[in-house]
Amino acid sequence: MSDFLKEINEKMQKAVDNLNSEYTLIKAGRANPAILDKIKIDYYGTETPINQVAAISVSEARVLTVQPWDMSAISKIEKAIQKSDLDLNPQSDGKVIRITFPQLTEDRRKEISKEVSKLTENSKISIRNIRKTFLEKLRAEKKSSEISEDELKKYEKIVQDQTNKFCDQIENLCKNKTKQIMEL
Repeated sequence: MSDFLKEINEKMQKAVDNLNSEYTLIKAGRANPAILDKIKIDYYGTETPINQVAAISVSEARVLTVQPWDMSAISKIEKAIQKSDLDLNPQSDGKVIRITFPQLTEDRRKEISKEVSKLTENSKISIRNIRKTFLEKLRAEKKSSEISEDELKKYEKIVQDQTNKFCDQIENLCKNKTKQIMEL
């Protein structure tokens, strides 16, 4: 049964981790190096993420600095950032690329908060689907007499407790992210 609990924990934790990674991609008016993780450039014939060809750092609260290790890649990096769907405007001085994130308007903050809520709800749905799958497995085991009625009730309670625990974690992440967005 410990394998059962371990499996349910792993799957639910994965849903929480996925939500966390989705949150890092949300442009919230603050410089965040993770926002560039999915942008790739053609580097010597290979699609390479920017973070593998340059040092990315936060120089000010709303400014990212991208410093390529190979200066021949600077224009490719700049173009890749411009072409991305992130709506960023990189500025290059030939050695370093600076990306300034604009101050968010109240309306934009509300839009981002709605996006956060939508991602949060999708994660909760994912957690509930995991619960449903495990409950179906348990009921099938009960039907085939692999477990007793008492064991079924005990395991159903464990599954529900884990579901509640992970949904609470997700809700706390949502509150923190929304607070972060609204107080910028």
